[in-house]
Amino acid sequence: MTDIASPTVRISARPASAKRDIGIKRRYAAERRFRFYGMAAISTGLFFLALLLWTVFSNGYTAFQQTTITLPIEFTEKVIDPKGERATDGKVLMTANYPLLVRDALVKQLGIDATKRPQVKQATDMVSASSRTLLRDMVVADPSIIGKTVPVTLLAEANIDSAFKGQIDLSVDEGKRKVKDQQVTWMNDLASAGILKKSFNTGIFTFGASSRPEAAGVGVAALGSLYMMLIVLVLSLPIGVAASIYLEEFAPKNRLTDLIEVNINNLAAVPSIVYGLLGLAVFINFAGMPRSAAVVGGFVLTLMTLPTIIIATRAALKAVPPSIRSAALGLGASKMQTIFHHVLPLAMPGILTGTIIGLAHALGETAPLLLIGMVAFVVDFPGSPMEPSTALPVQIYMWANEAERAFVERTSGAIIILLIFLVVMNLGAILLRRRFERRW
Repeated sequence: MTDIASPTVRISARPASAKRDIGIKRRYAAERRFRFYGMAAISTGLFFLALLLWTVFSNGYTAFQQTTITLPIEFTEKVIDPKGERATDGKVLMTANYPLLVRDALVKQLGIDATKRPQVKQATDMVSASSRTLLRDMVVADPSIIGKTVPVTLLAEANIDSAFKGQIDLSVDEGKRKVKDQQVTWMNDLASAGILKKSFNTGIFTFGASSRPEAAGVGVAALGSLYMMLIVLVLSLPIGVAASIYLEEFAPKNRLTDLIEVNINNLAAVPSIVYGLLGLAVFINFAGMPRSAAVVGGFVLTLMTLPTIIIATRAALKAVPPSIRSAALGLGASKMQTIFHHVLPLAMPGILTGTIIGLAHALGETAPLLLIGMVAFVVDFPGSPMEPSTALPVQIYMWANEAERAFVERTSGAIIILLIFLVVMNLGAILLRRRFERRW
């Protein structure tokens, strides 16, 4: 009986074992496929991120170099103050024909016949028109240089700058490029003499808006962004933290608070351009605040950032273990003391992280600022948040719409500066979190 039954047991056991092995193999295969899909997704994301960064940096790193021409400028009194009126009329120094000084210096340096007007024009076109402002400021600041010859470093014109950096193909026909063969010859001669050279472009950090690429910078835009970020920080942090503490610790759980929570979550997903429309209607049309002012941009970005800070702060408060509250209350602390002396310090890393991430998000916003008029052509630095200014993302947007080829380089350079700001802010959030984080 035993010998007859045992083969039956062995026959029925083999299919069950085989099915179990097949099931295990399928699970392992599914796990391998899932890992492959995950690695493929990560690799795809990293590829496009690397492609983006490569595109930006390859086009923008040259923006941090600027071609300059150093010429001995003779500040001739015959040109600057021919009638000797500067003692009685200071406007003479402001309106003098300073480009003529540059022309004379170039003609002398290149050995050009001053009567050949086409050659003289080609030579003067190699120097940026911003040289007039530079020479004027020098004379106004120190009138004693009139009558002297002073070496002055001038900005090269945008096309000469691009050609000297190798961004223009000089092998094509002369009629198909803006840099003429004679200018190329002069450029090489001046470079060989050490008169024309590349140097670090401090102007991209200090100049304001300009229609000339070589004289354009993000200084005014960076200051405008700084004003806005200070306003956002001063307003959104205390208001957001106070609202979060009340909703999380003190507010009763009813339909009204549930409705408020739902609306806060919805506001965090509202397109930023809607906040621009709100700022235009409330702060400019209703309150009469100035257009293009950093204070209006700060208010609009505060409204946009508040939901993010509230959500992050509430999550940080929820992460504090209930035992902390129970222990504080058990030792006789009041509700207020428990929150502000025990819970809030422990939640501070998450609050700071959420705040900095919210500020970084606000720093990169463009759409709401366009609607409140921060696309103004601002040359001078704003003295206060109430004066006209612009912001880094808006400056990038404006440069991207320019027709000049050299603005492509400036646009990518400004993007690099903005990315550096964002990386620094996010690194600050990580460091603050690690600095104040406590484990329990």
